[in-house]
Amino acid sequence: MKLTKYGKREWGIATAVAVVLLAGTIACGIFLSHSAGLYLSILVIALWVAFVGFFRDPSRAITLQDDLLLSPADGVVKDIELIRASDYPQLAEVFEGRDMLRVGIFLSVFNVHLNRAPADLVVKFREYKEGCYYDARDSRAVKENESLIIAGTATVGGREYPIAVKQISGAIARRIVCEAQPGMTLKRGERYGMIKFGSRTELYIPAKSDLEIMVRLGDKVQGGLTVMARLNRDNKA
Repeated sequence: MKLTKYGKREWGIATAVAVVLLAGTIACGIFLSHSAGLYLSILVIALWVAFVGFFRDPSRAITLQDDLLLSPADGVVKDIELIRASDYPQLAEVFEGRDMLRVGIFLSVFNVHLNRAPADLVVKFREYKEGCYYDARDSRAVKENESLIIAGTATVGGREYPIAVKQISGAIARRIVCEAQPGMTLKRGERYGMIKFGSRTELYIPAKSDLEIMVRLGDKVQGGLTVMARLNRDNKA
């Protein structure tokens, strides 16, 4: 199991603690009870595997088809909503005052927590906001939780579109990691950060455009694999 570099500190500490605990369970098995030592050892190993599993980094075969927007995260689609430009004045320059469609993805503790670029993206904007830690499924989490948003110009099918991705912490998640900075160019499917433990990721695309949403509420998506939107060349909107 490959582990992400974004969790080196956490899974490194967990491994060190597991080694110490295993030494204790082995001693317990030798000097007190063989069966108790065995069961405790299994428990320690199971807890270690569960913890480091949060930081797994599975390989993904990113499609070469360039007229697609891919999912920026693993999880379940919880909402697809029209967002007025006035609700996000900080994105006004990137989106040129246009309204947006927001696709919200909920990540449970069982999902891969890495975030990936949905398309080839030139990052022009980045903003971090301190906030609360409501459950990511709570409607208050969208506006009040700790978050970090990046936005810029994505190339889809040879055309340029304003795109934004927002990382939102949850009740358990307490740290957002994002390597993307203004001026950087991310490749489609490239890993650029993660939200540690349960969380929410949102994809923003321009409303009334020729990008057609391809997912529905309740769909399970995988970062870098699932098609979130497709360029519809016949749409003249």
